[in-house]
Amino acid sequence: MLTNEPSNPNPTRCAIYTRVSTDQQAEVQFNSREAQEDRIRAFLASQEGFVLGQVYTDAGYTGANLERPALQRLLQDIEEGKWIW
Repeated sequence: MLTNEPSNPNPTRCAIYTRVSTDQQAEVQFNSREAQEDRIRAFLASQEGFVLGQVYTDAGYTGANLERPALQRLLQDIEEGKWIW
């Protein structure tokens, strides 16, 4: 599920993780998960050899702990080696 193929033979594979604490924050234009993702995608596109592999997102979860479904999937994917080429 790559969004762009790098010309670099040793690309840096990246994931995006976004989160907001409340449903109200999710709807604010500059704090929304979509806005966070757009900014991160723009940054990745500006970097040579960065390739986006997956987007993980949680809405309505505190950042005070790790008990967030998408974050847990990201950590599990890393542990299972899905981020190693």
